[in-house]
Amino acid sequence: MAGRIEDYALIGDMQTAALVCRDGTVDWLCLPRFDSHAIFAGLLGTEEHGFWRLGPAHAADAEPPTAARRTYRGDSLILESEWDTPRGTVRVTDFMPPRDGAPQLIRIVEGVTGRVPMRSALRMRFSYGRVVPWVHKHEGRTVAVAGPDSVWFDTACETYGKALTTYADFTVAPGDRIAFTISWEPSHKKPPALPEPEQALEATEDFWRDWVDQCTYHGPYREAVVRSLITLKALTYAPTGGIVAAPTTSLPEEIGGVRNWDYRYTWLRDAAITLSSLLRTGYREEARAWREWLLRAVAGDPENLQIMYGIAGERELGEAELDWLPGYENSGPVRVGNGAAHQLQLDVYGEVIEALHLAHMTGLSRNDYASLLQLKLIRYLEDHWDQPDEGIWEVRGPRRHFVHSKVMAWVAVDRTIKLIESGDADGPLEKWRELRDDIHRDVCEKGYDKERNTFTQSYGSKELDASLLLIPQMGFLPPDDKRVIGTIEAIQRELSTSDGFILRYPTTGEDAGVDGLEGDEGAFLACSFWMADDLAMIGRVDEARKLFERLLALRNDLGLLAEEWDPRLQRQVGNFPQAFSHVPLIDTALRLTASGAYGG
Repeated sequence: MAGRIEDYALIGDMQTAALVCRDGTVDWLCLPRFDSHAIFAGLLGTEEHGFWRLGPAHAADAEPPTAARRTYRGDSLILESEWDTPRGTVRVTDFMPPRDGAPQLIRIVEGVTGRVPMRSALRMRFSYGRVVPWVHKHEGRTVAVAGPDSVWFDTACETYGKALTTYADFTVAPGDRIAFTISWEPSHKKPPALPEPEQALEATEDFWRDWVDQCTYHGPYREAVVRSLITLKALTYAPTGGIVAAPTTSLPEEIGGVRNWDYRYTWLRDAAITLSSLLRTGYREEARAWREWLLRAVAGDPENLQIMYGIAGERELGEAELDWLPGYENSGPVRVGNGAAHQLQLDVYGEVIEALHLAHMTGLSRNDYASLLQLKLIRYLEDHWDQPDEGIWEVRGPRRHFVHSKVMAWVAVDRTIKLIESGDADGPLEKWRELRDDIHRDVCEKGYDKERNTFTQSYGSKELDASLLLIPQMGFLPPDDKRVIGTIEAIQRELSTSDGFILRYPTTGEDAGVDGLEGDEGAFLACSFWMADDLAMIGRVDEARKLFERLLALRNDLGLLAEEWDPRLQRQVGNFPQAFSHVPLIDTALRLTASGAYGG
């Protein structure tokens, strides 16, 4: 069975990523891209669906030993795991070098003390565990082939096949370094070049050191911020600048539940807020690449803006269920593709335009087409902002007039007005100022419950929604407005879990059903960070700091966060690691640092 979600480490090459468990097992890897079929899908099934375990040898009927220690090497994505065994200590270094040719996953075993018997067990299964490849030797190398894919396995150790698995048994002593590499190549092409693990390790470490050196944040939460930035960089698809929401699919929002979605695509909302965090910490090249990706993805058809695209800008992301996979801890179904791609989510216009506005304000070189796109998006909103939609949470129930969607439509118009006022674009200024006022008035009249002194999830409803916490952060109303304070306090009362974290909206009781889905979910970590932000904005800075530091304590030992926290099981749930959790972590750290609200 796969490990707990927080037991995994992330390694990647900015084109795909692997998850490595504490016992040295790679249970998830898609090649050659984030959204390709997995060759290791044990995370969503069993060992029969593909894995690669590398660690101390153990009895066949015993559980694999878990590493006593693991860490990333400095500020990098190079994972180091150490096992203490009765015979000595051994270290395994796992990484994926930034790609210059075939994608590679490299694992280097190093003896530290004593003489430690080791085993590599490699079971490749293509097409998410469904296809057993033809494994054979080619000029001394092991290669697995099925259809369009080939994976090449290289090591100096002798290997043997047993039960459709490739094994290597060996012993390491102090100073020994033994490398194992898998490389992907289209099956019709020549074999990939032989790997050079030690040179690749040095180059990978240099890459991450140089990248982190660009970070402009040097506050008290630097360790957490830098680790989150590295994670966001790892989720960026380097060839195009697209940013995936997470490198996984179908890790459940409720263990055993059906809320299992494929996050290996570029949500405009997630990518836009990721861009904002990168800009605020000094990373302008990533911002430029994302802006270019956006312009290509939307080119020629801004009136039909999708909420998400493929990492190269693909529009068709058809959703399907993989019925041969039982799901993580039997949380089915396992889904690939995402049917929400064609939903109407009006808030996306605001997030995209806010990101373009921030890029403009921070000095990113002007792009005339970006300004033209912004104006086209506003012209669309002129005629559609007052429609019901599926909203930020992608509900699969009936459309509603979600307050957050209206607020973000206001943001879109407001930021475009500022662009025109700066002289960098032309547009009907007075007309759009009236539109901005109309949207603001509509929200305050129809989305506000005077009796309870709180904004509501949608017009005419009584439900609350944590996305309302963004009202002061977006500048829709000032933090000291009594309606803002009332909303914050209402969400604290009604959407807090037993341990004080924040739910997105009610999923149980008389308010259930808005999302059209069965089951429940955990506390949404982004919403909890938003609460910390709002508390700081209304002057409750000590409370904000304490909440933020409790959220930091939820990270796994490597500083990684999934989408949600299950307060009942006290564990992380949802796709992992999640950009939408790491972005607000960065933003809250910056806000608390600016306010001086941090402990000694």
